[in-house]
Amino acid sequence: MRSRGSWKIRILIGLAIVAFAFIQRCNNKEENPYTGRIQTINMSTEQEIAIGLQSAPQMAQQHGGLYPDQRMQTLVDAVGQRLVKNSIARETPYKYDFHLLADDQTINAFALPGGQCFITYALFSQLNEAQLAGVLGHEIGHVIGRHSAERIAESSFWQKLTMGASVGAEMGGLVQGIGQNTLLKNGRGDELESDELGVLFMIQADYDPNEMINVMQILKNAAGPNRVPEFQSTHPDPENRIEKIKEAIFKYTGR
Repeated sequence: MRSRGSWKIRILIGLAIVAFAFIQRCNNKEENPYTGRIQTINMSTEQEIAIGLQSAPQMAQQHGGLYPDQRMQTLVDAVGQRLVKNSIARETPYKYDFHLLADDQTINAFALPGGQCFITYALFSQLNEAQLAGVLGHEIGHVIGRHSAERIAESSFWQKLTMGASVGAEMGGLVQGIGQNTLLKNGRGDELESDELGVLFMIQADYDPNEMINVMQILKNAAGPNRVPEFQSTHPDPENRIEKIKEAIFKYTGR
C-alpha cells in the first residue's frame, strides 16, 4: 500500500514539474521586433549584452587571442560596421563588435549574445571582402534573431521536462532524447534564418549576395567527406543551405 502511495506521489510531483515547465515557457513567449518570430526568451536584451561582453575575452583566449595584424582587424570591423549601418541592426539596442581571432587552424565564425561577433583567421584568410560580409552578416543575424537567448530558454524547458518525466514515470531518457533532437532541429532553423538575414544585409550594404554561396562551398570543402549527418548536427547540410540562400537572393532581388 505504501509503495502504491509513493508511486502516486511521484506521478503528481512529476506532473507538477512538467506543468510548471509549460507555464513558465508560455509566460516567456514574446515576439522578436526585428524578425517577427515568436520566441521563448527568459532574459532581457541588457542581460544578453552583459553575457556577451563578459564571455568575449574567454572566447578570444580559447582561439589564441586576437590576430596581431591591426590592419586586418580594422578591415573586419569596417565590413561589420558597414553591414550594421545599412541594416535594421542599427535600430537594435545591441553593441556590435567584430573580432578577428588568431586561430589559423579552425575554420569558424560565431556570435555571442548581445553583439560580440568573431571570425577565425583560418576562415578569414580564405575570403574576399564580399564573402567576409556574408559571414559577418550571418553572425549579425544570430544576434538579431536572439538565437543564443532562445536556445538557453529552450534548453531550460527541456531540462525541466526531463526532470518531470524522470520523477513521475522514469522516462527521462526518452524525453531527453526528444529534447536533444528538437534543439538540434531548432538550431538548424537558426542557421537558415541567419543565412537569409545575412543575404539581406549584404544586399543592403551593396555586396554581391551570391558570394554567400561561395562561402558555403568553402565550408563544405572544409568539412570534408566525414561530415556529421544533418539530423545529428546543429547546422544544415551545406547543399541545403545553398538552395535556401538562392531562394533568399531571389526573394530580395528578383534574380
